[in-house]
Amino acid sequence: MLTLSPLSTATPCAAPPDARQLHALSLKTSTFALPSTSSKLISLYTNSTCNNLDYALSVFQRVPESTLFSWNVIIRSLVENHRSHEAISLFCELLHELTPDSFTLPCAIKGCARLGALEEGMQLHGLAAKIGLGCDKFVQSSLVSMYAKCDDIGSARKVFDEMPEKDLVTWNSLIDGYARCGNVDLALEVFEEMPKRDCFSWTTLIDGFSKCGKVSIAREIFDKMPDPNLVSWNAMINGYMKSGDDANAACLFNQMDTRDVITWNSMIAGFNLNGKFHEALGLFSKMLWNGFCPNYATLVSALSALAGLPTLSKGRWIHSYIVKNGFELDGVLGTSLIDMYSKCGSIDSALTVFQLIEKKKLGHWTAMIIGLGMHGLASEALRLFSDLRRAGLKPNSITFVGVLNACSHAGLVDHGRCYFKMMRREYGIEPTIEHFGCLVDLYCRAGRIKEAKNMIDGMSMKPNKVIWMSLLSGSRIQGNISIGEYAAYKLIEIAPDAIAGYILLSNIYAAAGQWEKVSQVRELMKSREIRKDPGHSTIEYQGALHQFIVGDKSHPQTQQIYLRLGEMREKLNEVGHVPDTSQVLLCIEGEKDKEVELETHSERLAIAFGLINSEPGSPIRIMKNLRVCNDCHSVTKLLSKIYSREIIVRDNSRFHHFKDGSCSCNDFW
Repeated sequence: MLTLSPLSTATPCAAPPDARQLHALSLKTSTFALPSTSSKLISLYTNSTCNNLDYALSVFQRVPESTLFSWNVIIRSLVENHRSHEAISLFCELLHELTPDSFTLPCAIKGCARLGALEEGMQLHGLAAKIGLGCDKFVQSSLVSMYAKCDDIGSARKVFDEMPEKDLVTWNSLIDGYARCGNVDLALEVFEEMPKRDCFSWTTLIDGFSKCGKVSIAREIFDKMPDPNLVSWNAMINGYMKSGDDANAACLFNQMDTRDVITWNSMIAGFNLNGKFHEALGLFSKMLWNGFCPNYATLVSALSALAGLPTLSKGRWIHSYIVKNGFELDGVLGTSLIDMYSKCGSIDSALTVFQLIEKKKLGHWTAMIIGLGMHGLASEALRLFSDLRRAGLKPNSITFVGVLNACSHAGLVDHGRCYFKMMRREYGIEPTIEHFGCLVDLYCRAGRIKEAKNMIDGMSMKPNKVIWMSLLSGSRIQGNISIGEYAAYKLIEIAPDAIAGYILLSNIYAAAGQWEKVSQVRELMKSREIRKDPGHSTIEYQGALHQFIVGDKSHPQTQQIYLRLGEMREKLNEVGHVPDTSQVLLCIEGEKDKEVELETHSERLAIAFGLINSEPGSPIRIMKNLRVCNDCHSVTKLLSKIYSREIIVRDNSRFHHFKDGSCSCNDFW
């Protein structure tokens, strides 16, 4: 008697509850083991409406004898659900029982492509030839795609050329492969040979040329595209941003009728990349206003923008948004939050975030170590590094950059040398230019200029401008004119547009009273049309940023600010402060005029503004685009004690925490 399966009339788009009911019925009627029944059940559980792969696998594993159809459905579903490792393992099991067909092999090859498993993909290519499927158009098409995605464009082209029939997907796979490898000219050749194109063809080409920096060609292709889709618009915006042309990116963005989260993310990340932090944050606010929900990438970009500005209140707001909307901090988002708080001058908040992350990854530890070192808290940074090792984590090269920087800011020469050796000896990490730079900086900060120079001369790699800058800065502090000149001219040789090299050399000469050489440096700058960036200091108040330049009188509170400056001068005189005018511009001759010039430096104006507007006893946080000068450093130490305020200044070198008449940098650098 023929038993009719209860699934014989079931449609493949049955809803999940229906599938489970039919599953139960098959068990009740003892028809579950029938190949026709189990195959239909697997189809039901893996179709797009249900998509319950775990149920499908449960059925598959309990069937005494599975059909090739069932194997194919499961392998395909595993690959589509980004479980390609399981798919390839299952394919290996299949080979012990059945011979794969023209449906099985393309799925397995696609799994290899997603894993970047070139060697396994080549084995499948050999198997296809062995079982007579080497010329199957679906197998060949999947091989072209696999080789292209694994960056073996030569093999992809060879399979492509052997195909008698090429569909649109195959043409696109080859174009994509050439674009991935940077061979955009060959991609264009293939594009022009195509009998038919779709949006993917155009977009791949646009994206390829954009990523190679050939944005003008990408734009020409974009303008010729019959009906540009959202992906092509986004690719073009990305191309402009990566080439530094944020104006054209913004122009395209404003022309778009439809945008998605990727569009907003491309713009926000692009502004960050080009140092336009205000614009990035403005666009983030506009994105929220337009009803778009940010994802992890958006929030990471917004936090990165905040790290470039002294906007702690906005950082706290985004932190609240993250908590309120249930975003996990276990990944890059937690690292970005720690980094933001560290760079906005609130190291305590950074530590709080770090401690709240339950599953700490290496990135979280590294960000916290870097933050502590940046703030001059070397002992805390090194203690955390020891905790990291005890937790069984393996530090990477970036972790050691943070550790060496912490040693550098605290002048811990012996510790720094010890960690430098540990990096190579215990973890097999070869020092990079950044590690050598940290060690040179460490020697220089400790006043061991000759040792720093000897180390540079003995380096196995060519020193970069950061290393020469460290030696030049150290020479300025130690008043070593000969090594300072040597470092300056080496720096100018490899980076003739590096303004800091000329300024520091000029300062060395000024401190030594060699004003004729100061004039020579300034004439050299003038002849090369190199201008010093005007110094400015920024302070946040009630969510708005207030920026000051030297002698600034444009602020609405100018009268109050200058009255407070006068009060500050009197209090400084009372405690015996003597202004250091040794490096004031040569063109200012009178000693009194030099003192007046020092009194109106941008950071002092910002401090006066902070004293007027912030709550008594609250920290004053300032960001300066240049280094704090000797006199302002001494003055800020005294002001922190006079007004019982913690003053945190982030200049272009490091953080300075002024409290009770001392600074976290121990001595001015």
